[in-house]
Amino acid sequence: MDLVTIRQAKNDDCDQIMGLVQELADFEKLSDQVKINGDVLRRDGFGDHPFFRCIIAEVTGAGNSEKGKIVAYGLYFFTYSTFEGRMIYLEDLYVTPSWRGKGIGTRIWKDIAKIAVETDCQRMQWTVLNWNQSAIELYKNRGAVDLTLAEKWHIFRMRRRQLEIFANT
Repeated sequence: MDLVTIRQAKNDDCDQIMGLVQELADFEKLSDQVKINGDVLRRDGFGDHPFFRCIIAEVTGAGNSEKGKIVAYGLYFFTYSTFEGRMIYLEDLYVTPSWRGKGIGTRIWKDIAKIAVETDCQRMQWTVLNWNQSAIELYKNRGAVDLTLAEKWHIFRMRRRQLEIFANT
């Protein structure tokens, strides 16, 4: 029997997912950058016009003291490439440390890849911090290409304040 069930997230999962978002931010040394809470996640993922989808791993093993706990998530959304068409962007893939090494992250990642194939997406894209060598090696070993090295792409960002200034000048 599986220790966890992999499934699409529901509205009621948002507070637990936010706990994992904070764990991920702590791991990435970006704790101060988390600006949302469970209510915002609920609104943005489960409202009339969802901005993202999420697959979670929930502990379901009989007799497990953590039964009902969400121990991993993959948050993704559909986007578009004018060069290739439909694509999925994988925003987060995270497994809580005590549950790593059991294939849970790979199962979630594969489920999202299957969704990409089923919806005729031409690629899946994501970012990883340059110091996270174990993740980089995992991705490369599964066939992913590091675009920073291969195609010399840089990722740019404008935060809200810069957006407001730019939009109004």
